Amino acid sequence: MSRKEIGSLLDLCHRASDSILQCYYDEARSGLLSSKEDQTPLTKADLASHEILSEGLHALRPELPLLSEECDSSEIADRHHWDTFWMVDPLDGTREFLERTGEFTINIALIESQRPTLGLIYEPLFQRASLGIVGEGAWQLQLESNDWRAEQLSVRKLPADDMVLLASKRHKNPRLESCIAYLSNTHALSRKNSGSALKFCDLATGRGDCYPRFSLCSEWDVAAGDALVSAAGGAVFGMDGAPLLYNARDSLLSPNFIAVGDASAPLWDGLLECVR
Repeated sequence: MSRKEIGSLLDLCHRASDSILQCYYDEARSGLLSSKEDQTPLTKADLASHEILSEGLHALRPELPLLSEECDSSEIADRHHWDTFWMVDPLDGTREFLERTGEFTINIALIESQRPTLGLIYEPLFQRASLGIVGEGAWQLQLESNDWRAEQLSVRKLPADDMVLLASKRHKNPRLESCIAYLSNTHALSRKNSGSALKFCDLATGRGDCYPRFSLCSEWDVAAGDALVSAAGGAVFGMDGAPLLYNARDSLLSPNFIAVGDASAPLWDGLLECVR
């Protein structure tokens, strides 16, 4: 992807972010519109961001289809025939948006042959983007005076003693408790809670070491973060230890996964055995 196209992607996220924040700061527009079939919430901000991103991504790459959380079934009916396409969550962390925690993002991934090759996670409240291009690198970009200031990102080596586990306070289940117990036997473990895709950003910036996910989420929640962490030197793998595949099944629910910063650490093999 060219430098010009990346600039267009960033500007597009900024425009979608403005539509989200207009709703966020306007109480009359920030509330719940409805609940979808899977009981996830839907707001005007989700729809406004989806519309802007759909139009902008089509203008950027007219030949590529779009698989967004807010697409209806007819728009993605032939998705299994797509080799290269955009996978988008126009507002990841809608519950966080409704509760006004500030922990919500825009997620954009480019999927090629069932794997994400580009991932962009945009934080509307901070006008900040985390961008990963697999095989090229990862960067954090901050909007300052109408220009994007870039800083290269890299995961950190697994510390010998202290480890940071990334999670959400909403996620509590026996498999996660087993994961925490296993890691607590090897390291002094601290837990950093955050919503939406921010946990992937924490991995890519070296502020965390492991993000296990054993609760329901969809592929558009994961794809951009997968590319970001991989581009920064980490890895995201399923319970079989293999990379995740996207748009490869009838369901768009994501398999359980573990995302890690230091992919070479032997600790993860034992963790997989513990939680399988």
